[in-house]
Amino acid sequence: MNEPTASVSAFPASISAANVPGPPTSISGLIDSWQSIGAFAADVGCGYEAARQMRRRGRIAPQHWPHVVAASRRRGIAGISYEWLAGHRAPAAMQGEAA
Repeated sequence: MNEPTASVSAFPASISAANVPGPPTSISGLIDSWQSIGAFAADVGCGYEAARQMRRRGRIAPQHWPHVVAASRRRGIAGISYEWLAGHRAPAAMQGEAA
């Protein structure tokens, strides 16, 4: 009764865990997941200049988070949540910011 056990991989042979994309590592990386800043702005429902400033500052204002999370899900960008956005607020950008 010592039958060999079959080895089953979680991924097909053509896919490895190394090439499965994870969430972006920064706000600018998230925004760069779109074809352009204008495309990001249109998906999120904000103006081009607001989107450009989000990328430049490295943070997205909380009032935009629901739209960013929803747009990321529609595009299949894994791991973008309120927690991810809160964890990627640029500390330097928050200095001197009114509460």
